[in-house]
This record gives sequence, C-alpha cells and structure tokens, in this order.
Amino acid sequence: MRILFIGDIVGAIGREMLETYLPQLKTKYRPNVTIVNGENAAHGRGITEKIYKTFMTQGVDMVTLGNHTYGQREVYDFLDQDIKMIRPANYPDEAPGVGMKIIRYNQEKLAVINLQGRAFMQSIDCPFKKADELIAEAEKEKANIFVDFHAETTSEKGAMGYYLDGRVSAVVGTHTHIQTADERVLPGGTGFITDVGMTGHYDGILGINKDEVIHRFVTGLPVRHVVHEKGRGVLSGVFIELNKEGHTKKMKRILINDDHPLIGH
Repeated sequence: MRILFIGDIVGAIGREMLETYLPQLKTKYRPNVTIVNGENAAHGRGITEKIYKTFMTQGVDMVTLGNHTYGQREVYDFLDQDIKMIRPANYPDEAPGVGMKIIRYNQEKLAVINLQGRAFMQSIDCPFKKADELIAEAEKEKANIFVDFHAETTSEKGAMGYYLDGRVSAVVGTHTHIQTADERVLPGGTGFITDVGMTGHYDGILGINKDEVIHRFVTGLPVRHVVHEKGRGVLSGVFIELNKEGHTKKMKRILINDDHPLIGH
C-alpha cells in the first residue's frame, strides 16, 4: 500500500498549492490512499463543508483535523454525517465527529487515526491511552494503521512514535507547520516523522502574515493573525510505502516551493 499525506493546509494559498500539485504528485508516487490535514484550510482556522467537498473532488481520500477542528461553526453538524473526515480521537465523546475511520483499497484496509497532543495545548483526554483503544479496534478489522499526531512538542511526538512502534504502520506529526528532516523507520517497522510541515504561504510565519506575528513578539500585545490569500506557496508532505506485513519500507519527505521545485513528474 502506498500512502500520500499532505501537511496542514493553510488558507487559500494552501488550497491552491494542493489543487496545483496533487495531480502531479499522484502521477509521480501513484498513491493508493491520499490524506490531507485540513484543520487550517478555512482562512487558517478550521474547515468548511465547501472546502471539504473540494478536497474530495480533487482525489483526497481522508481529511484529518486538529486543535482548530471547531473553528468554523458549520462543521459541528457536518462532522456527525457520513463523511471522510476525522477529528482528534481524544476529544471528549460529546464532541462532534469521530477520531478513526477505515479506508478500503481493493482487498486492503487502512485505519486512519487522528490524535492531539497535550503538552502546551488544550487539556483533553490522554492520546496514548486513546491510541491503545483505537488500535485494538483496527486490529479486529485486520487493517494497517496510519496516525496523524497533531502536537506541539517534538518530545511528545517522539514519545508517541516509539510508543506505537511495531503496532502501527506510520506516525506522522502535524501542527507546528515546519517540516523536520528526521523521517525514518523505527526499529519495530513504524514510519515516523516529527512534523510533515505545512502547505500555505511561503513568505509568512507558519502561514500567517509575518508583520502581525513580529508585532506581537516585539510589543507583547495581542494581535489578530491574518492569513495571506495571495503570494508564493509551499507544499509539504510525505510519501510512505508499506510492505505486505503493513510495516513502512519506504518513506520520503516532499517539499515544494520556489527553492525546491517538483521534478520528475
């Protein structure tokens, strides 16, 4: 099984980068399953039904979310429908949506799990214990398991990677928007990268207008983050190929911007 994952899509520029490059990436890597993190897709905060449906028409198989899951009010009801979108599984049970869904490709199954970290983030249920619960469910389905761990600290992400090593096919980190150069296969066969990176405005700070961010750090005053709607873009992702046992046998970072053009497509 071949998996293509595109990291945190931020605003209009991120959506445009996906629209432009996803067909080329599919041609190059021939993924069986394509997953994107869309929690920043609507002006940097949340996702809308319209954006979700656009992703589906572009060939996305599953959308994962994160701490901005409920950034757009309309998603509350939409998440409880039969859709290919999941939110962090360790939110309380009362929260709309679910944290795992299974994708079927020919005779194979891929359980996609979304978890959120707790270090320097919202205090919610334990992601490690929730992972144990969902892995037990996925194993009953005899499915390979892919985990999007939306977390702030590298240490918590690394802990999750080793905690799940040998029990899942891959653990990829999202949320910090900066791609890390540490993709590898852990001793038990689980593919891991601390953070896949973002897909959005190349010349901003984490996809946000740099002027507002600098002003906040210089003055200590609260400012409203503004997401650029025009400008140069970057696309960050990872390609993962599994062997017959469901372990990662190949993992490759994807970074596309003016300095790193997509070649060989």
